[in-house]
Parts: sequence; C-alpha cells; structure tokens
Amino acid sequence: MDIFDKIAKHMGPIGQHQKWSHGYFSFPKLEGEIAPHMQFKGKEHLVWSLNNYLGLANHPEVRKADEEAAAQYGMAYPMGARMMSGNSKFHEQLEQELAGFVGKPDAFLLNYGYQGMVSIIDTLVDRNDVIVYDAESHACIIDGLRLHMGKRFVYKHNDIESARKQLERATKLTQESGGGILLITEGVFGMSGAQGKLKEIVDLKKEFEFRILVDDAHGFGTMGKTGAGTHEAQDCIDGIDVYFGTFAKSMAGIGAFVASTEEITNFLRYNMRSQTFAKALPMPMVIGLLKRLELLKSRPELKDKLWEIATTLQTGLRERGFDLGVTDSVVTPVFLKGELSDATALTFDLRENYGIFCSIVVYPVIPKGMIELRLIPTAVHTLEDVQRTLDAFSEVAEKLANGYYKENLFATA
Repeated sequence: MDIFDKIAKHMGPIGQHQKWSHGYFSFPKLEGEIAPHMQFKGKEHLVWSLNNYLGLANHPEVRKADEEAAAQYGMAYPMGARMMSGNSKFHEQLEQELAGFVGKPDAFLLNYGYQGMVSIIDTLVDRNDVIVYDAESHACIIDGLRLHMGKRFVYKHNDIESARKQLERATKLTQESGGGILLITEGVFGMSGAQGKLKEIVDLKKEFEFRILVDDAHGFGTMGKTGAGTHEAQDCIDGIDVYFGTFAKSMAGIGAFVASTEEITNFLRYNMRSQTFAKALPMPMVIGLLKRLELLKSRPELKDKLWEIATTLQTGLRERGFDLGVTDSVVTPVFLKGELSDATALTFDLRENYGIFCSIVVYPVIPKGMIELRLIPTAVHTLEDVQRTLDAFSEVAEKLANGYYKENLFATA
C-alpha cells in the first residue's frame, strides 16, 4: 500500500470529512491573572485546556520578574551549555530550592519536560537493567523505553498484583545479568486523572530490590499539603528514588527538573546527552521560575482555589450523570459513548455554538466507541465558568444520545 494511502486510512473520518481549522487564540492583555477566556476567530471562548493550574501565567509578580529579568539579561544569556559557559548562581539556586521543596537532597534542571523524561530513562539504565512500567504511562516514558536496549515489562494500569508479577520476572533476569530494576509510574495520570499507587509500590520494596522513577507532571504544585507533589499526598516521599516534575503545568513555564540523591543528579548532569550538549535555560525563565516557586510555596490559597473549582466541576458533572472514571486529582475527564465522527462534531458544536474549548481524546488513546473530553481546571476559572460548562455539557450529551451529531456533523448557530 502506498504510504499516502496508509495515512488516509489512518486518518479515518477526520481525513474524510474535515480539515482541522488552524485558527488562533489571542489572550486579553490584563494586569492581573490571565482569564481562561480567549478570542478564537474573533469569538470569545471559555477554555478548559490551559497549562496554568495555579493561575501563575499572568500573575503580576510573575510578570514583573519575567520582564525585569528579560530587560537585564535578554533572552540569549547564558550563552552556552551548563557544563561550559551556561551555568549561573540562579540556575543553582533554583535547583536547590526545588530539591528542598519536593523533599530530595538535590535537583537538576532540564530544558524540556518531554525530552527530559526520555533522556532520564536513557541515562539511568543499560542493557543489563530491566524496566517495569505502568501500561498507561505517558508518551515521553514510552519513547524513553524505546531507547532501552535491555528488557522491559509492562504491568496493568495501577494493578499492584500485576506489578508484583513483573517485578518477579525482572528479578530473575537481573540475577543472571547483574543489572538492576527501575520501576516507572506517574504521580497523576494526565488522561484519567487517577493517582499512581505510589505508596503501595513503595511497599513492594519489602519484597523486591528496585528503584522508583515517578513522573509527577500533573501532581507537582497541585497535590499534597504544600503542593510538593503526589508523593507528599501519599506520605511516601522517602520511598521515591527519582522524582520528575515539569514547569509546564503548575508553574506555567518551560522546562522541568529531576530530583534525587546528589550522586544520581550529578551522574545525570554529566551523562544526559540532551542536556550536556544543549544551551542552558534562558536567564529570564530561570529567574521567573524562582518567583513562580516562591508563590507556589507562599500562596496556598492558589492551590485551594484550584481545588474549589475542580471539586465543584467534578461534583456537578457527576450529579448530572456524567462518567468521570476514577479521577482523584484535579484532572477532569468526561467519558461519553460515540464514534470519531460524533466526537469531532460534538467538540465543534461546543466550540462554535457554546463558546467552550476543551481537549478531545479518541481511539487509540481510549477504546473504540468512546469519547473523552478532558477539562483542566485552574485557579483563575470561576464558579460562573463551571455553571456555564455544566449547562453546555448537559445539552451536548443529550444531542449525542439522540443521534443529533450523526445528522448534523458540523452544525453552527
């Protein structure tokens, strides 16, 4: 089959019926927090797809720190990789503060979250080591696994008994190879909103010898008493060997970090090729991140507001009969029954006729015949935003159940 034919077949109904619209959002210029209302093709939309959990994206103190750092240093500085000429006291200060916040001896800054996780996996293990990982791991973890030259075993999502069985298999192999075992999971799974069973996995160390790497992209800043992460929420900070967090979610920035012992972080500093041979994070971002971290630690009301919005939204959806799966975090998935064409039409209807923009997830991420609409609450959403969304979701769900979207694929007002 010709490669173009394969692509056309893969695209399915989307390729047959619609060319995705590439309109642009424009953000209102505000002095305070950035509102989740944006212009799309000249119309105002309420957006539930923002990487801005704590509302720091346009916080006045963050804006001031970003602007002053950009004015003083520009975007070019520092002009080199960290190992050469790209280090600064601010990079080191940020690492030290992050490490202390998440309960680890040391931390290492990463230029990007996705590439960071890929490279962490590639660096930590060799062909003699075995990786055991959760079946619903994020794409960055899967891509890191693809670089692993040794064995890897997958366990059923959040299934401790399945993890135990895979650890037994891994143990037998490492007894022969002389390698070690790295278990990888997530603190909060971004699609389902379910917390990884970190405490139960840590308890498995009583039976097996292995290390734990946790990707807590959605937990850092949102979970735990202080916002330190899912390991804090589950009271197992010491049991997590390598902790990964991103700046893209709660911090509304760019980059990530990995925290562990000084021995491990130093090993990563000098062996992670994607960082060793890459220019350091720009100074305005680093200084801006220091301010974001300060606010994350000193303003618990930001996390409290996030959870108020998330709880109100999730409670309202459940009361109206919506299936939210097993989420026990602020991530809010809404599961509906329908085909890909229904999903496309429904989200188009939400966007064009109700002015609501949210992420859509379809097969192969979730099973065929299912639609997931993923809502990401933030501290700058309002209770009025929640009510508007609840009303809109009730209406589109009724349309879906009545077959409206099979007859009106792209109906607009």
